[in-house]
Formats: sequence, C-alpha cells, structure tokens
Amino acid sequence: QVQLKESGGGLVQAGGSLRLSCAASGVIFRLNIMGWYRQAPGQQRELVAAITSGGITNYTDSVKGRFTISRDNAKNTVYLQMNSLKPEDTAVYYCAQVRPYFFWGQGTQVTVSS
Repeated sequence: QVQLKESGGGLVQAGGSLRLSCAASGVIFRLNIMGWYRQAPGQQRELVAAITSGGITNYTDSVKGRFTISRDNAKNTVYLQMNSLKPEDTAVYYCAQVRPYFFWGQGTQVTVSS
C-alpha cells in the first residue's frame, strides 16, 4: 500500500498564497492519476484538481485561474499552489491517488481569514 502525507496547510489572509505538498512513500506505481480534494465545514468532499502522470490537469470551476496542480515524479511529490485565496477556500485538503486504485492521505487544514 502506498502512503500519502500532506503538508503545507495553515492560516493565511484572504488574497494570500499557500503551497500544499503530498509526498508518496511505499511501492509506487508511477503511471497514475493524482488529485487534491477538499472538505469544508458542512460541505461534501469535492475534487479540486487532478493531474495525470504526463501532466494533464483539470480543476473545479471555483479554483480555475487561482490554483495550480503539479507533480515532481523524481521526488514522488504532488503540489497544489493556491493563490488569491478566499475565505470560501477554507477546508481540510486531502491528497489522493485517483487511478489505478483510489486511496487518501490524512488531510491538512487550510484556513483563510477575511
């Protein structure tokens, strides 16, 4: 089983930036699809962004133009660069391997103050 560990969450003011990291360990299948999800208080967990092993990306509409997902395969790490943050972005952010098998990291809290 691959393990995923998120880091980089914290407190930031509206309009600020934050970069989340997701480090993978274990036996890693590199031809995979990775994603970032988030769950805000009282809300369903939603997909924020996803990236294929070749770098093809997609994003939920609410973060397009503000967030960028990337990966460094040599470091077994996926990133989420979050710019122009809004209070509505406050959530627990989860890294996940989406394909070929789905599993989660433990999550990291992002809080955006107004």
